[in-house]
Amino acid sequence: MDTAHAPTPSLHDRFQQLQQALQQEIIGQEALIERLLIALLADGHLLVEGAPGLAKTTAIRALAARLEADFARVQFTPDLLPADLTGTEVWRPQDGRFEFQPGPIFHSLLLADEINRAPAKVQSALLEAMGERQATVGRRTYPLPPLFLVMATQNPIEQEGTFPLPEAQLDRFLMHVRIGYPQAEAEAQILQLARLRARDALQPPPPAPTARISQDDVFAARRAVLELHLAPALERYLVELVLASRDPSRYDAALARRIAWGASPRGSIALERCARARAWLAGRDFVTPEDVRAVAPDVLRHRVLPSFEATAEGWDGARLVDELLQRVPLP
Repeated sequence: MDTAHAPTPSLHDRFQQLQQALQQEIIGQEALIERLLIALLADGHLLVEGAPGLAKTTAIRALAARLEADFARVQFTPDLLPADLTGTEVWRPQDGRFEFQPGPIFHSLLLADEINRAPAKVQSALLEAMGERQATVGRRTYPLPPLFLVMATQNPIEQEGTFPLPEAQLDRFLMHVRIGYPQAEAEAQILQLARLRARDALQPPPPAPTARISQDDVFAARRAVLELHLAPALERYLVELVLASRDPSRYDAALARRIAWGASPRGSIALERCARARAWLAGRDFVTPEDVRAVAPDVLRHRVLPSFEATAEGWDGARLVDELLQRVPLP
């Protein structure tokens, strides 16, 4: 076939090719890859919880390599300072002035590794960046890049020396994704891929991916996502899910005692944006109830807080959202 006359892939086709390329490189974590792309298309941030060694860092590195965007990783530790994240002003005696040296937060894609190990001051600096798309250093405020995505990770195993994220910051995350271990077949493919990489380690590194998606393409895809059709009945169902988290007594009195706090209007906005992004990735121009139900656990689990009684009984936000999905009738 003459590649010079090959048709140019559409915007959707390029994102599908991006998803397929990531799935070939990050084996056994299809859900994480889909959520990463949904967050990119919905212009939100991602909190990923999973045991070490599940390719969380590799996934966002691979995404950054295929976008026209810069990437930075910050290892959060108890002695981390806000300036380590935002940057600082450095005195230049030869010029007689301070010069701002931007920190890693000014990259388009930021990986906040083990975010719950940093103290409150660092969390506050990150909260401003995530919520306001800006960073304040001293008396000046600096805008962040137009394309700005934070993927934060949490280790569910080790809790010693951690600082739980405040609810206000949790609400800034578009989704809270929990990932598990790969299946046996995927694990065998991971072993094969690791052997190939170890064999080729002494050879020159492979060239970076050439078919990179531009930031203009990302913004165009976001506009296309917002143009998808959302039926009024489905919009009412989406809103009803969120309202039920605030007043579940209309469906189940026992469930009402287990929910201490429901999702905010930010939860409704996130649920709609994520459902739209999932539908667009699937190649549809309309949103289905399955789109809403598929993303609801990740969108709402960190926004629906269990009561003390429910926590003592082993309930968490994910289980509460599952109960809500079972009780709120489909349109």
